[in-house]
Amino acid sequence: MDISVDINCDMGESFGAYKIGRDEEIIRYITSSNIACGFHASDPNVMERTVRLCRDHGVRAGAHPGYPDLPGFGRRFMDMDRKELINAIVYQVGALQGFLAVHQMPLQHVKMHGALYNHLIKEEPLFLEIIEMVKSAFGDVIFLTLTTPGTAALKKALKKKGVRIALEAFPDRNYGDDGELLSRKHKEAVLKDPDLIAKRAVRMVKERGIKSVSGRWLDMEIDTLCMHGDNLESIDAARRLKTYFEQENIHVKPLTDLL
Repeated sequence: MDISVDINCDMGESFGAYKIGRDEEIIRYITSSNIACGFHASDPNVMERTVRLCRDHGVRAGAHPGYPDLPGFGRRFMDMDRKELINAIVYQVGALQGFLAVHQMPLQHVKMHGALYNHLIKEEPLFLEIIEMVKSAFGDVIFLTLTTPGTAALKKALKKKGVRIALEAFPDRNYGDDGELLSRKHKEAVLKDPDLIAKRAVRMVKERGIKSVSGRWLDMEIDTLCMHGDNLESIDAARRLKTYFEQENIHVKPLTDLL
């Protein structure tokens, strides 16, 4: 059976003199990049440099907007007015769009960051409102969201309306029985073994699911895998994953080639 999947990574998260992530290393193993847009991380110079890095390596670029929370890295929920939140998202995507235009690259996708990403999983009406506004501003872009037991139906319904949704899984994160990611406050939330992370990725794609932290099987439709690039373990896992995918005849393609 022919299997294809996208591999994405959150990038461009440095700020001024502070360097976060190993973008120059992880870029060799991914097909899509989620570029921070200045509210939870990044700045204009970092954004431009990251877009250039993607261009030079043939990696598709997407916007990674978050809450206006630099001190908390966007991992804290903020009770924002709906209109204020939507405007903040359009503002961030627009900032990245400017640098993409400079380097003659298209905006492939939009993926929310951190606490905003997690919040929208539970707030479908708000997510749909954001999608409508972003599409009106930037056209036919792909929207990433966590793959859960209910998102496959959402993806199918939105496809009929001309909206492209990519369902995302995290090989380096543990899941609860509800199919959502364990909070980073949980001691078992993040996996550190590179070989385990790579093998989980293969299993997720081949078997269309993974076991929760308590052992419950979770069915998953997966379009893209997120490989974090902020530690050596993740870089090693991405390197091993490339080899394992080749052995299993799993093809890695950008989202625009899959959806």
